[in-house]
Formats: sequence, structure tokens, C-alpha cells
Amino acid sequence: MPLFLKPIFHEKIWGGNKLTRFNYDIPSQHTGECWGISVHPNGRNIITNGSYAGQTLDQVWQDHRELFGDFPSKDFPLLCKIVDANEPLSIHVHPDDSYAYEYESGQYGKSECWYIIDAQEDAEIIMGTSIDNREDLQQQLDQDNLLQSLRTIKVKPGEFYFIPAGTIHSIGAGVMVYETMQSSDISYRLYDYERQRSDNPSLDIDKALDVIQFTADIPNISPENEIIENHKCSYIVSNDFFTMVKWEINGTLNYMKPREFCLVSVLEGEGHIITDGEIFKIEKGSNFILTSEDLDSVFEGDFTLIISYI
Repeated sequence: MPLFLKPIFHEKIWGGNKLTRFNYDIPSQHTGECWGISVHPNGRNIITNGSYAGQTLDQVWQDHRELFGDFPSKDFPLLCKIVDANEPLSIHVHPDDSYAYEYESGQYGKSECWYIIDAQEDAEIIMGTSIDNREDLQQQLDQDNLLQSLRTIKVKPGEFYFIPAGTIHSIGAGVMVYETMQSSDISYRLYDYERQRSDNPSLDIDKALDVIQFTADIPNISPENEIIENHKCSYIVSNDFFTMVKWEINGTLNYMKPREFCLVSVLEGEGHIITDGEIFKIEKGSNFILTSEDLDSVFEGDFTLIISYI
């Protein structure tokens, strides 16, 4: 039986109200994030169906590891969320696994991939910098010239961007993204547009400078598209951290899980999933996990899915 999850919302100074497009009951007009699939201490989803209803996903992860193929790590590896940037996010960077393990109490680092759900005309993201060393970047910060050295990219709905740990980045105003990432909430902030933030008032410049990968090339994602049972399947990214696949389904798809458990989010449309003879309605905004017990799954309907797994 799939594990359906109740979303968790985080209000942000830069957040908006567009998450209502997924039929979510958001807490305010400044709701920046919906965590759809998470066991992270900053947002643990509650299971809404079956014998585990009312339990948090981290409880089931700890007590019923067999549902996840006895995954070898003690920590759940992934986090999936939607970001609504009504205003630009701070300029920030995430650490890799080795730095996070040493300086952040053994946590995962954070590499992530964005699918652009929506973007207003001429909306941008920031990925990387033209500066190639720590000293010059520090000088730009001291002179309040950081923005001049950052690489900006105009984005459109349907595009994908992989953000490796160590990459300076930000989501610009008017952009909504779906993110698959390592299960981490560590961000080191370099610049925040002079905003006053009661939730996190200080920048993290020293740690940010420690982890920035100045010589790293920005990866260019070209999804590999395949037609399977008359449905479009786009393989977005696959690396040591996660695989992310977009499915555009119209009709019936017999789905064979590629791993013991898969994370599924419905971004458009509605229909059903049938697992082992049980029928579950799914619609835009649904988030669930196919477990090791869901051996034979059938999707029926007209919808767009993002499926992520290790």
C-alpha cells in the first residue's frame, strides 16, 4: 500500500500564495515552501492512510525499514518540496556530504534538482559566479558588488536545473519550482537584499566561502525522453544522490518500480493508482511513497508525475 503524506508548509519572507494551485490550504500569503515528502526534523510528514495513518514518516522509516528495502543508511535520503518565490530568495550555497558530516553534526550535504513549474516573463534564477577564488569573492562582498559577479539564467516552465552542492544559487521572483534533493536543510547565506529576517537574521559568509566550488562547471541538463506504453517519460538527472524522472501519463501505465521505494508527486491532473488490487485516488498536489510491498502498480488517468529514487 502506498504511503500518502500530509504536506507541511513553511512561511518565508519571500513566499507568496501560489501554492493554492495544488488545492493546498496554505497558512498565509507568505507561504514559501510545501514539503511534500520529508522525514527531516524541520518538517516530518504525517501518513494519512492505511495501518500507519497518524504516524510520521520518520517513525515508519525507523520501525519498518522493510518497507524501504532495508535501505542501508540510518537516515532517509531524500526530500521533495515545492518552492513559491514571490520575491527572490537569498543568495546561498549548500555544503557537500563531507563538510556537513564534519561541521553539521553528521547531516547530509545538499545537492538538488529543480523542475520549473511556473515562471513569469523574464524571471531568472542564479547559478554560479564568474569569480574563481575566495579572496576576490570576499572583496566583492566587502564592496557590496556580489550581484554583479553572479550568473543569471532566464527560465521557462518545463525546464530542469541540477544544483550540485557548492554552487552559489538562488530562485528569482515569480518562479515556482519542484525540488528533489538530499534530505538536508542546511543553507549558508551570502546576501539577502538588505531584508530584515526575524527567522534567521544572520548571514553565513565564512561557511559559505568554505564550501563554494569556484572551479566547478555548471551542469547542463538535457533530459532523455522515451515513449513507454504511449506515455512520455523524461529521465532528468541520475547521479550518486538521486534519480529524478518526469512522467506525462494519459491513459493506463503499468509501472514497474526501479528501486525498492520511490517518491511520487502529482504536479498536474488527476486519476488513480492501483496497487495489488487496491485503488487510490491521486490528484494535483498528492505526494506518496511506493514501498517495497507495492510490487505491481498501475496508473490510470491524465496527469504529470515526478518520481524520485536512489
